[in-house]
Amino acid sequence: MTDEITPELFTHLVELAALELSADEGEYLRKQLNNQLKAIHELESIPLDPSTPIASHGVPYTLETSPAIRADVIVSHSDPARLLQGAPEVEDNSFVVPDIPHQELK
Repeated sequence: MTDEITPELFTHLVELAALELSADEGEYLRKQLNNQLKAIHELESIPLDPSTPIASHGVPYTLETSPAIRADVIVSHSDPARLLQGAPEVEDNSFVVPDIPHQELK
């Protein structure tokens, strides 16, 4: 079976994702992705009875088997200053997150 993700396709995907990979990292990742696709195709080849209902994780989620929805509860951290100590930049007791450079896609 030939690789579905060719070096040319992988290079295109890396450019779209704006990733910076060395040649070795790129080839390793491309091979791993192809291995995952091969495993998916092996799973797809397993015959299933068409009457088998679709389920999530093998277990259908019904009202009877699903847990009740929990209410969101805000719990303050006991030492927020300690959390902020590891941040490279803090402003007004909040983490400063740098802008992510991006470009418009055509």
